[in-house]
Amino acid sequence: MRKTLATGAIAGLALAAGFAAPAQAISATTADLSVLHAIPDTPVDVYVNGALTLDDFQPGTLAGPLDLAAGSYDIAITAPDAADASAPILEAAVDLAANTSYTAVAHLSEAGAPTVTPFVNDTKTTAAGEGRLTVRHVAAAPAVDILAGGSPVVEGLVNPKEATLDLPVGTVSAAVALAGTTDPVIGPADVAIQDGVLTVVYAWGSAADGNLALATQTVTVGHTVPGAVISGTAGYAAQRDAGTQGLWAIGFAAIAGAAVVATTAVVRRSRGAKHTV
Repeated sequence: MRKTLATGAIAGLALAAGFAAPAQAISATTADLSVLHAIPDTPVDVYVNGALTLDDFQPGTLAGPLDLAAGSYDIAITAPDAADASAPILEAAVDLAANTSYTAVAHLSEAGAPTVTPFVNDTKTTAAGEGRLTVRHVAAAPAVDILAGGSPVVEGLVNPKEATLDLPVGTVSAAVALAGTTDPVIGPADVAIQDGVLTVVYAWGSAADGNLALATQTVTVGHTVPGAVISGTAGYAAQRDAGTQGLWAIGFAAIAGAAVVATTAVVRRSRGAKHTV
């Protein structure tokens, strides 16, 4: 059964562009949906169930979340300022389950073709003093290694897979390199691990076109018990961050390749849709 979006809800998604979002809106009858535009150099319009939802949506931008009744929704991505959704670049039928947080990503496949991948965001509460980090490969690039402190901690991550780990609060210096190398093609960049927050890092763009980049999304998930406020000297903070980096290396090495992208959407590429890389 297709669901209908209220006009106010559509406006809400269009106006809620940003990279931080709470997950509290989901319930036993609703889900939330964010949308990330990760196709380089291609502004688009986004239609949901035939209604214009995001106008002139720019690459590297994340919008939402929109609180939606559980059910199936038709998403169409068109050229900017299209009259309607009758000639989409991409189409996807996305099935949203209740009490679940999703991010739909318009991106390039490894071969450089436009596609849409829906991801389920892990919104389980974390332990006090911990946050959650997810890394997603949505770039037109071969397998990559994720580096922490210059050393690989995730090896052979392919488009469109992900890896997730809960970590102590701190800062991780992360970079992305082509698999089997340690020369970063993205980063390094400091990633903050926040108490009770899911941080999602997306590697997007095109290796062939030299426009690989990172996008970051945060979702508040909460923690199981109240956590203590970390304070003290700069030396202690540095020691804490070093410990976080070490645990990241150990944990990701153990789970690399184990994460599976949610397959809750059927993507139908428009016949004329092409993207040269």
